[in-house]
Amino acid sequence: MIFYIPQDTTALALGSEAVARALQAVGIEPVRNGSRGLFWLEPLLEVATDQGRIAFGPVAAQDIPSIIDALASDPASHVLYQGEVAEIPFLKSQQRLTYARAGLGDPVCLDNYKSLNGFKGLKKALQMTGQQIVDQVKDSGLRGRGGAAFPAGIKWQTVHDAGKDGCQKYIVCNADEGDSGTFADRLVMEADPYQLIEGMIIAGLAVGADQGYIYLRSEYPLAHKLLNIAIDRAVQANFLGENIQGCGKTFHLEVRLGAGAYICGEETSLLESLEGKRGMVRAKPPLPAIEGLFGMPTVVNNVLTLAAISTILAEGAAAYQNFGMGRSRGTLAIQLAGNIKCGGLIELAFGVTLREVVEDYGQGTYSGRPIRAIQVGGPLGAFLPESQWDTPMDYEAFAAIKAMIGHGGIVVFDDTADMAAQARFAMEFCVVESCGKCTPCRIGSVRGVEVIDRIVANENRDNNVILLHELCDTMEFGSLCAMGGMTPYPVRSALKHFPDDFLSRDAAGAAQGEN
Repeated sequence: MIFYIPQDTTALALGSEAVARALQAVGIEPVRNGSRGLFWLEPLLEVATDQGRIAFGPVAAQDIPSIIDALASDPASHVLYQGEVAEIPFLKSQQRLTYARAGLGDPVCLDNYKSLNGFKGLKKALQMTGQQIVDQVKDSGLRGRGGAAFPAGIKWQTVHDAGKDGCQKYIVCNADEGDSGTFADRLVMEADPYQLIEGMIIAGLAVGADQGYIYLRSEYPLAHKLLNIAIDRAVQANFLGENIQGCGKTFHLEVRLGAGAYICGEETSLLESLEGKRGMVRAKPPLPAIEGLFGMPTVVNNVLTLAAISTILAEGAAAYQNFGMGRSRGTLAIQLAGNIKCGGLIELAFGVTLREVVEDYGQGTYSGRPIRAIQVGGPLGAFLPESQWDTPMDYEAFAAIKAMIGHGGIVVFDDTADMAAQARFAMEFCVVESCGKCTPCRIGSVRGVEVIDRIVANENRDNNVILLHELCDTMEFGSLCAMGGMTPYPVRSALKHFPDDFLSRDAAGAAQGEN
């Protein structure tokens, strides 16, 4: 039997290292895999047996002796037995493309990656011209998974066509995952780092870039370690470096740690930071695809965007197009967090409703109380009331209700949440994280906090509500980037759908008395 215990950040935080030591104490050396995203079951111990790969969870170190005894007789008799891993309902009903390999083995073992169809996409790409690769990405319908949802193939085509022959070009991976409730990028890097590396190599071949950078969130030390190990091994195996696999092409890759600022998740601020400057938003145009890193044509894509590339090249654009709806093609990495019973990562085709995700997969709130609001898309996402939970997870469908899918993070709030406090937090978050370059964001967010405080205190309430809406208009239409431009989304949605929370306690009591 082979034992697997995850080594990713979430599993370690929940005690997987102690479980690994307990296995070693009884003479078992486990494979340190990555999590499959079933975080409420972590540490999830998997055991490959003659009857298939089974799971126990959540496991503590003291459970190891009884699990070993159960394995010798009847595994199903153990209280922590979860059955065959692939048949766990949370996992079985998913449509995994990007996370198909997550959790199957040692994430930095090159042989394991190759045995699971790793580098299949790269091998095909090596037989194609750059334009043919770009065409595959365009035909797939892949849109940027970082939040903006811009068609990846169009961005690649722009970089492909930019500059003169021999012009220096760059591939930059935005791994500065800072949205609340998001961890999909981290899970790719910790559970299947070669997939990201493969996608970046293919991107380089497509647009004629020979240098790539992964701009990694500084709070991800384990991802940093595993990425560097994977890159070193890829270099040794000639998947990176000079004359890749004898094709005559070159691609070098480095990891650079981020500056610890939320604004550096914005692509132009990221480029400024990568160049060694303070992370401040650049005015556009010129676009980074024309003048990006060090003023040269640059592809800037999110981790999930680049990770999807290997699947598209390996299976073909048409196969990827078969998933999703409308202009939202492929699969979406949905991250369930906040007050949720079964938190974790789900990969599903676009089109599933928010209600299905939260109720069927998340199984409701952790507190057991009714769900009151759901925020999708990070701290700049709108708060959605129950009347909007049947909206399909599709970029256009969410835009129609003034919401966004963003990076796919979902944070759930139960009926004890104060939505006025959440709206205030959105403005305060902007105060703290604004780069300060443009006035609507820098000053507007400060005034926003003050106005919300006056509304809640019932100071000239009606006029201050009007003022808050006008302030949100100024921020939305006058800010240089989405930091200030989208901060009004959570504020307006809270005002619209949860107006009673903005009443002072005295005013709220009077309103209840009138009703």
